[in-house]
Amino acid sequence: MNIRSLTRGDGVVIGAAVLLFIASFLDLYSIDGVSDSADIPNLWDSGPVVLGIVLAGILGAALVVVARGLPQPRKVAGLDLGQFGTAFTVFAAWCALGNIFDPTGGFDGEGGFSDDIGAGTGLILALAGTLVMAAAAVATPLVPALKGALLPAARPAAPQPYGAQPPSGYGYPGAQQASFGGQPQQPYPGQPQPGQPAPAPAGDFSPFWFAVPVPRPLFPEDGSPTPIAELAPGTWYLAVEQRGPALVAQTQDGRRGVLQDTSGIQRG
Repeated sequence: MNIRSLTRGDGVVIGAAVLLFIASFLDLYSIDGVSDSADIPNLWDSGPVVLGIVLAGILGAALVVVARGLPQPRKVAGLDLGQFGTAFTVFAAWCALGNIFDPTGGFDGEGGFSDDIGAGTGLILALAGTLVMAAAAVATPLVPALKGALLPAARPAAPQPYGAQPPSGYGYPGAQQASFGGQPQQPYPGQPQPGQPAPAPAGDFSPFWFAVPVPRPLFPEDGSPTPIAELAPGTWYLAVEQRGPALVAQTQDGRRGVLQDTSGIQRG
């Protein structure tokens, strides 16, 4: 799971889930004229509230965040995990709204109706948390401000002093790439080094490292409309060819594809 693929909207969902968890330990309802809340139950003491609000909201937030961090979408019954998570957050907000109007189910402790009992602090905060959570889960794919990366892309590694061991592994600009037989392979000719500006496009294309600001699909080179991978923010990819406004990029596992949307990419 790549946490750098999380968006600002996912950060709002996580914050709302934390608020919901804290609210679950506070008062379920309040009684007029009673200031001591030591004997008032919290949200965990009500089965319908726990299942319909607390657990549904936290589970929904977890599914939304996990689905965003996976390199490939996982589907259950034709729906991906993010859609299931969004449905859970909306359900939790709906249940919280109903419990605000009737926190005890219309009955007091003696079996009669009570007009002196209202929503407690925990239930009010739970409603606020689930409403924010559901709104963020629904609006993130639609609002550009929420689709931005939650964490900034990591900067290229600084040049190593003479004689120092260079960084290893795929995905770091300036790192040596391993070839067949385990021998290091030198970077492509003309590849920009860390800390140096990328050369302007010219007639002869020079491979360069880049990172995307938001998750973007990588399409096959044969023009097929089905993506073969998704480029995630915070990871450096190698552009090996340019085709008009599009780039042919290579992923960490060696797959090559066409990145059609190159707007806002960060060059290494």
